[in-house]
Amino acid sequence: MRTIGYVIGLLMVLLGLIWIGQGSGYFPYPASSFMIAQPIWMLWGAVLAAAGIVVMIILSRLRRRG
Repeated sequence: MRTIGYVIGLLMVLLGLIWIGQGSGYFPYPASSFMIAQPIWMLWGAVLAAAGIVVMIILSRLRRRG
């Protein structure tokens, strides 16, 4: 079950980084995406990536306890 949690956390981080890249205009793929060069997606990407990191930290601390 923890492995699934780690995978979900990692996917959250990766998706957040993609959103940051699209929102900043550094990752303009697909070319017709509504997210390209829209700064709000940089914010949402940062929030999602931070949440993914928090999920992985919580899972690692739970693993140490038992």
